[in-house]
Amino acid sequence: MQIEVVEADITTLRVDAIVNAANETLLGGGGVDGAIHRAAGPELLVACRSLPQVRPHVRCPTGEARITPGFKLPAKFVIHTVGPIWHGGDADEPTLLASCYRNALALAHEHELHSLAFPAISCGVFGYPVEQAVAIAVREVRGWSTTLPERAIFCCFSAEMAATYVDAGARGTGFPPSRQ
Repeated sequence: MQIEVVEADITTLRVDAIVNAANETLLGGGGVDGAIHRAAGPELLVACRSLPQVRPHVRCPTGEARITPGFKLPAKFVIHTVGPIWHGGDADEPTLLASCYRNALALAHEHELHSLAFPAISCGVFGYPVEQAVAIAVREVRGWSTTLPERAIFCCFSAEMAATYVDAGARGTGFPPSRQ
């Protein structure tokens, strides 16, 4: 799989799917979740509301993923995943965060998507320590072994975050930074 790091607004990327760092309701929120909902238009909220609840107010439990169309986004699809809230690392956060990446990749594969872009899942208001989260993200994406998707992008909103991903990649086989 080709892996890239870009510093960009994820809502502007022309890929098959962007990954949304959502909350369990899938009804929008702050950060990247709010930005994706605003850019996709009100149809995204309608699509999310149509997804079945697995328990009251939960359409996507932590660590799982769901897919919707991208509507007004350049991306054809949005893969919504719910990262763990950081509670110090003793509440199974690493396992749940790894599941977010694996489940998003599995949905991309199932829907025959060739490219997808990830934000830094759980690193905003959910408080996951950035370097630990990036290490998990890089490990899971690099370890994906099926033919699809062919391209994964770590989309970073700041140069500092992009450098963290590049540094994590440089410790392994590396991957190139680029700009969108």
